[in-house]
Amino acid sequence: QVHLVESGGGLVQVGQSLRLSCTMSGGTFRGYAVGWFRQGPGKEREYVAAISRLGGNTDYADSVKGRFTISRDNAKNTVYLQMSSLKPEDTAVYSCAAAQIYSTRRAAYNFWGQGTQVTVSS
Repeated sequence: QVHLVESGGGLVQVGQSLRLSCTMSGGTFRGYAVGWFRQGPGKEREYVAAISRLGGNTDYADSVKGRFTISRDNAKNTVYLQMSSLKPEDTAVYSCAAAQIYSTRRAAYNFWGQGTQVTVSS
């Protein structure tokens, strides 16, 4: 059974940076594309970024493009989300998810982590 664990969340100030990690166990990591999603207070869960199985393709939501970078280290079974120039509207629980196809659609993802809280204070 695939298991995902996020880490790296915390409280930061506007303009600062944070790096989230998502580590997989129980599956063949390079066999899965990975996406990051977030859910802010009182909001629906939304797509943030995705990376293909070998890392050759990446995609970002318009709201984070140019500020966030997704990457993966298949030797460490880990995907990273580097977040820069953080804004208060980035405050959310960030979750990673794994899918056997590269997709920006939430419905494509079969396995989900529990999430990590990111709070951006002004």
